Amino acid sequence: MNGAQALLHTLVGCGVNVCFANPGTSEMHFVAALDGVPDVRGVLCLFEGVATGAADGYGRMAGRPAAVLLHLGPGLANGLANLHNARRAHTPVLAVVGDHATYHKRHDAPLESDIDALASAVSGWIRRPARAADLGADAAEAVAAAMAPPGQVATLVLPADVSWSDGAAPAPPAAFRAPAPVPDEAVAGAASALRSGEPCVILLGGTGLRRGGLGAASRLASASVRVLSETFPARHERGAGIPPVNRLAYLAEFAAEQLAGSRHLILAGARAPVAFFAYPHLPSSLVPDGCTVHLLAEPGDDVPGALAAVAELAAPQAGAAPQPPGRPGMPDGDLTAESAAAVIGALLPEGAIVSDEANTSGLWLAGATAGAPPHDWLTLTGGAIGQGLPLAAGAAIACPDRSVLALEADGSAMYTISALWTHAREQLDITTVIFSNRRYAILGLELDRVGAVSSGQAARRLLDLSKPGIDFTALAAGMGVPARRTGTAAEFADALRQAFAEPGPHLIEAEVPPPF
Repeated sequence: MNGAQALLHTLVGCGVNVCFANPGTSEMHFVAALDGVPDVRGVLCLFEGVATGAADGYGRMAGRPAAVLLHLGPGLANGLANLHNARRAHTPVLAVVGDHATYHKRHDAPLESDIDALASAVSGWIRRPARAADLGADAAEAVAAAMAPPGQVATLVLPADVSWSDGAAPAPPAAFRAPAPVPDEAVAGAASALRSGEPCVILLGGTGLRRGGLGAASRLASASVRVLSETFPARHERGAGIPPVNRLAYLAEFAAEQLAGSRHLILAGARAPVAFFAYPHLPSSLVPDGCTVHLLAEPGDDVPGALAAVAELAAPQAGAAPQPPGRPGMPDGDLTAESAAAVIGALLPEGAIVSDEANTSGLWLAGATAGAPPHDWLTLTGGAIGQGLPLAAGAAIACPDRSVLALEADGSAMYTISALWTHAREQLDITTVIFSNRRYAILGLELDRVGAVSSGQAARRLLDLSKPGIDFTALAAGMGVPARRTGTAAEFADALRQAFAEPGPHLIEAEVPPPF
């Protein structure tokens, strides 16, 4: 058995049965070995950033890693942005990066690069097997490393000759580490702060935004205690019957208002909040002056268990407060980002998975969908745009019985538009909505917020997407995805109903004005 065959058999034994791939010459023995391991589903992506983003979406929803196969250092570099997002999301991902044969590296061939250095920017674990005989055990350890709470990118650098050499054998799974229980003193400290009567904020992140954590946190909410979510959660379970939570605002000024006056900030799976960027005359840290920060649980800890333990001490008689069901009325008239949100809230199917990269067009989505049937919401954790369409692909493969809705800004969509081809090739049940406002609207806002003075058109031209306009329906049709363009709320509602009713991928181009 050669190394590639042993690697794939090991992955199957470890529960990894999907591989998103954009391979090259160094990975051809891995590709050939797929024929002998039918339990691994190979999914071709036309760009490495699609493959890595899909692995992120799969890991967020499946709770276990997919493999992502990349070609040498440049292939890894093309996928780094979405591996960055996966790192910020604490997603379990196994990156298999092919490399030159060990004896070939000294010749400095054109594609030679420092793969380990590139991988170190996004990986919590890196290994390079030196012999085929080592590959099975190294692969098993890589999967265990990816699964180490709270989840991380594990990178296995695979030299071509290690892949093609005989003498390898599959290895049994390595032991997985469970989330750590939170120390009693951390629970007691948080409970004491909550019982003090002073203004408190509980900031939730990670698994704290699943039903168990949300239920426990909602028991703690009171006149003096507010519960907030981190700004960009990896996976947020929400909707009717699930306790709701508002997100910490993206704009630093608004976030500061949400936290103003707090005397205690309790972190439950979240980090202490900071501004997304530095701005003149604004602080980087969003923790109010005079506020004590209490670390209840790290992201890799048992966050729901810690919240439940605090609730038993600080609010033993309180019950959870679930979100009541409710949908917006169906709007009419011209389509705007606000009316589109209302349509989405009115029609969102039960059990849907929403991949949200709507950016400025998404300002009204949270309110419009709060009372919709239970669903999962996935967000842009690391801020590197181009995540939404790939993330949707991975989520759809992880959960084939659930409808996936990709809400995508037009500028962000173009980073990884080739993901639509994978949607069509795999016949994934994904409805993509492109909010087409013909500009990088968020950058227009930031141009003003950072105090950059623009008196002419040169700066604004770099933020404009209208010359020429992008025809997303034509792009989608060219990649095998049925598409419609909509300009009124009624047209959008009709297109969304049809897309949800029919299996397979669909795209709706929603022509909306900029929100500001």
